[in-house]
Order: sequence, then structure tokens, then C-alpha cells
Amino acid sequence: MAPKPTILMLGCFDTKAEIFAFLRTCLLDQGAEVLAVNVGVLGTTDLFPSAVEAKEICEAVSENIAILRAKNDRGYAMEIMGRGAAMVLTKLHGQKKFDAVIGMGGGSGTYLTLKAMQLLPLGIPKICISTLASKDLSDLIGVKDILLMPSVVDVAALNSIIKPIIRQSAAALVAMCRVKTRSSISTTRRIAISMFGNTSTCVEYCTKLLEAKGFEVMTFHANGIGGKALESLALEGCFVAVLDITTTELADELSGGVCSAGPNRLEAAGKIGIPQVVVPGCMDMVNFGTMDSVPEKYKKRQLYSWVPTVTLMRTNEEENTQLGKILADKLSQAPGRSAVLFPEKGLSQIDSEGNAFHDPESNQALSKSIQENLKSEIPFVSLPFHINDQDFAREAIKKLLELMK
Repeated sequence: MAPKPTILMLGCFDTKAEIFAFLRTCLLDQGAEVLAVNVGVLGTTDLFPSAVEAKEICEAVSENIAILRAKNDRGYAMEIMGRGAAMVLTKLHGQKKFDAVIGMGGGSGTYLTLKAMQLLPLGIPKICISTLASKDLSDLIGVKDILLMPSVVDVAALNSIIKPIIRQSAAALVAMCRVKTRSSISTTRRIAISMFGNTSTCVEYCTKLLEAKGFEVMTFHANGIGGKALESLALEGCFVAVLDITTTELADELSGGVCSAGPNRLEAAGKIGIPQVVVPGCMDMVNFGTMDSVPEKYKKRQLYSWVPTVTLMRTNEEENTQLGKILADKLSQAPGRSAVLFPEKGLSQIDSEGNAFHDPESNQALSKSIQENLKSEIPFVSLPFHINDQDFAREAIKKLLELMK
């Protein structure tokens, strides 16, 4: 990193110019250069120079700033400026114009800042000073490494409370820029693997086998956020292969569970053409919170309290037939170097003979549906093991290495 980093400062300079001018001064005092990007629809400022104005932000998504102003629709304007800012920041980053980014605001400023940061890769320092920092902003943050700094008071005017917060944020961001990182990280030995508590035995053994062969294994908890992170990083080219042991997030997406990773789960590896071995791990369950939180329509289903705050619902034959088609259809979109391995003796720790979720008929419905909907060129291998058996882990690694050749 250069000794004098360039910080991209993003904000609404039409209404909050004074407070951004102070932030700019703080960044300059820390030895940084500042690249100002204005997302304020109503105008700009003469307190400091802007490298990019709102007009250019609109044009990035084929919109006209004059029309946007005349429309007088705040929600629509925020959506346009958020998308445009994300495109502009991505372009500037590709041109190596900045080393870090900072923004601040209330509801609108926070939305624009977080939206703009979404397309930037992991590792680029990102700070948002926000009145909403203590609220759940997971939908806006997604899987990005964004640091939220509570503003405590409104981001509206300079005062003795917000001034030190801005100074500290500026100092922190510049210090983050000066941390030495490798300029290029090789992905040729990095493999992603998905895990749940109910598949941890399998994943731990797979990890040992891969590490013994010199691979770096990155484990993602299949709790919704983990699945999104796996997909996002795969699209960024971070992995040479994916061992998707735990695809339970598909069941949560289908049935409204709390661990859904969204509609695009299990698609990234196929899109970019890297090898993947897929296992229907924990697809015998849907995740909810406490027993009281389970939707009324599921109250009479087979439920299992994993811990007091986690209730699991056993998937039935009908749901598994749907899930098998969903899984197969996703893989069939980009058949590439993919394979499905099916553990005949159980899909999770509690799906084994004598345990709560043991239901061979439902598992058979899942297996049948996958085979009926999977493209013929994608191998489907049914194995006489439980998912947590070491023999199953060995077969999974063997198949993955075959696909990687």
C-alpha cells in the first residue's frame, strides 16, 4: 500500500456538505488524499472539489439527473443513485483510483453508502458512519467486510459528539490502508466447503484429507449468511473448487426457514465453471428459532429442539421431491465439472437409524427426484454410508480430486 493512500469519500454533498468537509479535513490530516463522490440528487457543494457528481452517477445506469429531480420520488431516486454509485465505484476501483472508501448518513446516506460498497471485493477497507449502526443492516451489508461506526447523534451538523467519531473513523480507515497485505493471493490451492453442526464430523475429516494434500480449506457455516458468502466469493474467483457438503439452505428457502441463503444458492460454481461435489447434507431439516417461533402451519410437524433457540423441522417426502428438483435444476444449468454424492444411511447427525429424523422414505424421495431431474452428464453416486462416516468423506474427496484433474 502506498504511504499516502487515496480515500474515496461518498456522500450527499447537496444537504450534508459541511459535515463531509470536516471528514475530508480529518482524512487529509491523517496523510491521505481524498476522492469525493457526490450522490446528492439536488446539487453539490463549493466547500471542496468533487471528482464525480450525481450526474455521472445517474449516467452510469442510463438515467438522467434532470428527469430524476423532476420525478420527485425519493425512493426511486435512492434506488437509482445506489445502483449508479456501485457501478461507478467498481469502475474506479478497477482503475486503481482509491485504496479505501468511507461514507456516512442517516437512513438515506446509510443505504447509499452500503449499496455502493456491495460490488467492491473483500479486503478493500470500508467504513460507514451511520445513525442505524446498532440496527440489523444484514440485508444491506450482505457478505461484505463493511465496518459500521455508530454516529450516536444524527449525521446532520457538526457538534462535540460527532466530531471525535468522525476523527476516529478517518484515523482508523487510513491505518487500515497501511496494513500490508499480499497484492495477489493464489487461489490454485483453495477449496470452499459448507458445514452445519449436523455435518461437522464429515467436514472435519474432509478438511484433514484436503489439508494433507496441500489445499487451504475455507469452511462456511450453512446458516444463510455463510451460503451467501460462499457464493459471492466463488463468483470473485476465490476458489479452485467447492465441496458443498451442506445444502440445507435450499430447504430453508423452500419452506421459509431462518437459514435461507436466497434463491441463488448452489449456482456460483457452475456459472464460473469450477469443479464442485454436491451433497444433500442436512436437507432433512428446516431451521427455525424457538419452538414458539415455528409457523402455525408447521406446529404439528416433526420438530426437534437442537438448542433452546434453534428448532429443526423434518422435511417430508413432498418437500424432498421439490428439493431434489431444485438441486438438480441448479446443477443442470451449468453441468460443467459437477457431481452429486448421496449418503444412503442418513443426511445429518440426527438422521441415522434410531435417531429423531431417521426417515428412509423421505430420503428416498429426495434421491429419486435428484436423479430424475439431473442432466445425464452429471454423475449421481449413491453410497452405502452415513454422511458422517469417514468412508463417505473419503469418497467425496476422491470424486472432487477426479473432477479437478
